[in-house]
Amino acid sequence: MLKLDDKDHKIINILKQNSRLPIRDIAKKAQLRPSTVHLRIQKLVKNNIIEKFTLKLNNKAVEEDFIVFMFLSTSEDLPLSFFKNQHVKESFGVTGEFDLLLKLKFKDISEFNNYIIALRKNKAITKTITNVVTVNIKEVLN
Repeated sequence: MLKLDDKDHKIINILKQNSRLPIRDIAKKAQLRPSTVHLRIQKLVKNNIIEKFTLKLNNKAVEEDFIVFMFLSTSEDLPLSFFKNQHVKESFGVTGEFDLLLKLKFKDISEFNNYIIALRKNKAITKTITNVVTVNIKEVLN
């Protein structure tokens, strides 16, 4: 794997704040030449250090402000299609009593209820614990 130096970390930290900044602005903030910044960003992308440039949405504005964390126990591996559901925003394999932790987002409780009803039909899922988010204190993408 590519070894990151201080210049790479400066660039990454600037991109974490705003990945839409022009190369010139990143260079100015990092105190580097624009050509250096451009080449390093290309190198970071090529080496999968930067996997994706993305955006942070306002959950309420995009009607995804009903957030749920769900622990799941399974009797077998779930198909990839399970994780491609529009409501599954993040999924993690975890240790302990459960196999998976999902972060799910819904428009409202009714949409969540429909998801749960469909989920119960999946025989590979043996147990769940669901936690509904009451307030979003901090949500970071990087």
